[in-house]
Amino acid sequence: MVSNIVKSSDTIELTAGADDTGQRIDRWLANKIEDLSRARIQALIRDGHVSGEETIREARTPVKPGVTYKVTLPRPDDSDIAGESLPLSIVYEDSDLIVIDKPAGLVVHPAAGHASGTLVNALIAHCGDSLSDIGGVRRPGIVHRLDKDTSGLLVVAKTDAAHQGLSEQFKSHGRDGRLHRSYLAFAWGHLPRPKGLIDARLGRSHTNRTKIAVMRGEAGRSATTHYEVLDVFPGARPTGDVSLVRLALETGRTHQIRVHLAHIGHPILGDAVYGSGFKTRIASLNAAAQDVAAQIGRQALHAETLQFVHPVTGKKLSFNSALPEDLQNLAAALRPHPKAAEKANKKRL
Repeated sequence: MVSNIVKSSDTIELTAGADDTGQRIDRWLANKIEDLSRARIQALIRDGHVSGEETIREARTPVKPGVTYKVTLPRPDDSDIAGESLPLSIVYEDSDLIVIDKPAGLVVHPAAGHASGTLVNALIAHCGDSLSDIGGVRRPGIVHRLDKDTSGLLVVAKTDAAHQGLSEQFKSHGRDGRLHRSYLAFAWGHLPRPKGLIDARLGRSHTNRTKIAVMRGEAGRSATTHYEVLDVFPGARPTGDVSLVRLALETGRTHQIRVHLAHIGHPILGDAVYGSGFKTRIASLNAAAQDVAAQIGRQALHAETLQFVHPVTGKKLSFNSALPEDLQNLAAALRPHPKAAEKANKKRL
């Protein structure tokens, strides 16, 4: 157990507890620091950016109880990060934070393959120098993320005080009642119950490090997702049935919703990474929905609700985002004419 974690703009300090004794330093740090992968930790160790009682040079170095380990995050070159006048759907803004309704297809921050045209580029142009720098040059103000092809609500900090306050709420993931997030997803098939819980640990896939996978035993990080089925759209065949599901997170792991739904056999429609057999399933949809589903071009996942306590004023803020046009069109196409639905049901009997 870690007794404390202290973060600043360029350092992270973690004090090891008795239960941490003997673990490899790279694995231990990767499990404790949500934003850093094990590969990134290993690279930082190689470059001399991790220290305990002294600078650590080996990823296999065992953790010692009571020792405070320091991870220094070198600031990236910001010469290529420039403001870009990109359209922003601003839901709310004040001097401390800004809430954005992100469209699908927009990358949140610059990274390999996406040096420009990101939300950060747009925010730099809109907010100027007022964004919090706690996230580093490439992630100014970014408190949480949405995948490129996930649409919906996202809050960004404009001051360091707001960043720290929001980060604290996101770490608790609503367990203390301050933060609430819900998502809408179109998932293949009928989920096992109208309401349920998916509890499966997640970590980097051993066979493909770009993907997240369910881990066995105590490997990976704990991850819990609550779901509620809102509607079920019958397909031309049972394999084409689609459920509209609302999901809430107790943890915020990378790709958590997508991996959890795929794990229980109900991947998100349009998810090319975690949803295998997409083309076969599309053929089971009703005729009107087949073209719409084939053209959607992304996972049908939307960040619908975002509620949090304003980190400066203490006021409870609540925002809701309706399904974007592409997912509205999908829902309309999935819902067959009553006569067609009746005919499909008779075929199943």
